[in-house]
Amino acid sequence: MSVLSKPYFHDEAEAFRFVESILWPQGPVCPHCGAMDRITAIKPNPEKRVRLGLKKCGHCKGQFTVRMGTIFEESKLPLHKWLQAIFLMCASKKGVSAHQLHRTLEVTYKTAWFLTHRIREAMRSGDLNPFGMGGATVEVDETFIGNDPDAPKPRRRRGIQQMMKVVTLVERETGRARSVVIDNYSQKDIQDVVMANLHREAHLRTDESTMYTAVGESFRSHLAVNHGKGEYVNRQDATIHTNTIEGYFSIFKRGMRGVYQHCAKKHLHRYLAEFDFRYSMRSALGVDDQQRTVEALKGVVGKRLTYRTADSRREAAEGQAQA
Repeated sequence: MSVLSKPYFHDEAEAFRFVESILWPQGPVCPHCGAMDRITAIKPNPEKRVRLGLKKCGHCKGQFTVRMGTIFEESKLPLHKWLQAIFLMCASKKGVSAHQLHRTLEVTYKTAWFLTHRIREAMRSGDLNPFGMGGATVEVDETFIGNDPDAPKPRRRRGIQQMMKVVTLVERETGRARSVVIDNYSQKDIQDVVMANLHREAHLRTDESTMYTAVGESFRSHLAVNHGKGEYVNRQDATIHTNTIEGYFSIFKRGMRGVYQHCAKKHLHRYLAEFDFRYSMRSALGVDDQQRTVEALKGVVGKRLTYRTADSRREAAEGQAQA
């Protein structure tokens, strides 16, 4: 039996029950007053515009559904199609394009595009604890992709300064990844990211880049592999390498170039959150597609994105400038 034949992927009532079981494991919670008792279910009635999954709180008399306060709020898309989209994005190693979802879910491209960004927002981890706690080993490296619209024009030909810049940390023991977009490829910008996301007990592993020489002294140890000399694993100590993080970058770049093909800088942090999420919960760590989907669903609460056109953003900016 196919995973996609699950009832909550096709039946709206089952979809509501499934999401409620994840977001309300102890029972319904009123988003208006926080009450967990005296909450009654209202029978759906399309003729009287009574929505499926509607609840009423006996304390504040407010009405709500499980959609409220989540990425699903005010969305006209059926919840079971949301679940299909979340599963497809969690199960695809290199991601699913908005055009593919537009065809698969039979929705407009605009809906599919906004849908994917809301799901990426749910995938974004709120965990700010530094990597390397307890003396774990953390690999750090940077990569470059696309064109940076804020970069100065090159004098001769385009270089890494004209590309979008990303610094990533991967903790070997847990397999977690965390990526940060930086504006400038400078020692200060990279050091700021490393100092903010790495515990002082960490064992830092990088390549031979001088960007990490000074900051490496702040941690328990800092050892580097020399890629410039064709060395990818140290011959004396096989633990000195950055092959783990290079594996992450290979998945990220194949997804960005092969699936998404283009990404604006203002959205890059969300694409990185998507790849960080899947990598940190990959099959090699014992997390299957369905478990990954459940974890993504747990992140939908308190994260909302509203769709505004480029014109409305421009008008808002002009209004602030005039004020």
